[in-house]
Amino acid sequence: MLTDYFKLAFKNVKKRGIRSWLTVLGIFIGIAAVVSLISLGNGLQAAINAQFGVSTTEVITVQAGGLNNYGPPGSGAVNPLLEGDVEAIGRLSVVERAIRRNIRAGKLEFNDRTVFGYATNIPDGEDRQFVYDTIEAEAEAGRLLKDGDDKRAVLGYNFYVDKVGLGKEVNPGNNVLINDETFEVVGIMKKKGSFIFDNIVLINDEPMKDLLDYGDEVDVIAVQVKNKDEIDLVKSEIEDLMRKRRDVEKGEEDFEVSTPEASLEQVNSILNGVKIFISLIAFISIFVGTIGIINTMTTSVYERRKDIGVMKAVGAKNSHIFLIFLIESGLLGLTGGILGVLVGVTAGYFGTIGIGSYIGSSIEPQIDPLLVVIPIIGSFVLGAIAGIVPALRAASQRPVEALRS
Repeated sequence: MLTDYFKLAFKNVKKRGIRSWLTVLGIFIGIAAVVSLISLGNGLQAAINAQFGVSTTEVITVQAGGLNNYGPPGSGAVNPLLEGDVEAIGRLSVVERAIRRNIRAGKLEFNDRTVFGYATNIPDGEDRQFVYDTIEAEAEAGRLLKDGDDKRAVLGYNFYVDKVGLGKEVNPGNNVLINDETFEVVGIMKKKGSFIFDNIVLINDEPMKDLLDYGDEVDVIAVQVKNKDEIDLVKSEIEDLMRKRRDVEKGEEDFEVSTPEASLEQVNSILNGVKIFISLIAFISIFVGTIGIINTMTTSVYERRKDIGVMKAVGAKNSHIFLIFLIESGLLGLTGGILGVLVGVTAGYFGTIGIGSYIGSSIEPQIDPLLVVIPIIGSFVLGAIAGIVPALRAASQRPVEALRS
C-alpha cells in the first residue's frame, strides 16, 4: 500500500516537470552548500592539526609573550627567554628535562637560486634523541644529524622534491649556502605532511648559534614531564617559577606555558565555531527551498481539486489524500537532498585535496557517512513537514465542491 503512495507521488512530481525541478533547486543548493562547507571545514581542521607535527602530549612548551615581529613563536619578543630559564626549569623535581629550541629565519642558496625559510637547532647528547622522537624525525635519504656535525645540515622533505623553488632537488652529499656559509646536506627528513617540518632546516645547536648569532636568547623551551598524569601540576609550577624569574604578577604574565593538546583544543574550538557559522548561513538556502515546496504543493492542491474530488467519490479517505500529498512533498525534498549530497561530497572531497596541496599537508579526504545519511533523511523529513499544511488542505476538500471546481 505504501509503495503505491510513493509510485503515485513520483508520477505526480514527474508530471509537473520544470516546476518540480525549480522547487528541488532550492533544497539542492542548501544541502550542497551545507555538506560541502562542513566537508571542507573538516578537511581544513585535519590539515591544520597535521601542521603541529608533535606526537606527544607529555611535552610542555614555554615561550615569551609580547611583540614577535610576525615570526616563529618566541622570536623577536620584547623580553625573550634566556638559557638561564631553561636551566631553572630543568631543575624542577617534576621535570625530566628542559631543552632550548630556537627557530630562526635565514636564507638558503642552491643551484644559483635563493629561498628564505626557517632553521631550528638540534641539541647534543641524550636530548638529541628526545627531540627526534618528539617531532618523529626519520631520514628519507641519508641520515639525521649526529654530535659533532658542525657544518652539516638535514633538510625537510620539500627540498628533496623541489617544492621550495630551487629549480632542482637537493640530495644528501650536496653543499648549500645557509646565510652565506657552506653546509653539507647529510640527510632529508621523511615527508610529514606538515608545512613547518617539510620546509625546515635542521642544524646542530652550537653551529646554528654561531651562524645566526642569537646568543643566550631562547625562542621556545620544550619541557618533558616525569609523570604525564601530573602535566597540569607541572604547568602550574613552571608558571610560578617564571613569574618569580621575570618579576611579574599573576595575570600580568609576559610568557606562555602550554601543551600541544591545549593548543589543538583551542584551534579546533575556533574551527568548529567557523563551521557552525557557515552552516547557519547555508541553512538559509534550505529555508528558502522549504518555502518553495510549500508554495508548489499549495498550488498543486488548487490545480488538482477535481482529481481529489474523484478520488473521494470512489472511496478515498482523508488519510489517503493526506498521505499522497505528504509523500509527494517529501519526494521533492528527497530529490534535492540526494543531488545536494552528491555535489556537496564531491566538492568537499576535491576541495580537501586542494587545501592539502596548497599548504603542503598530506591529508587523506574522508567521507563522513553521517554527512551523507543525515542530509538525505533530513531533506525528506523537511519536505514532508513543508507539505503538511497543503496536504491537510487537500484532505479537507469536500467531494462535491471539488468536482464542481
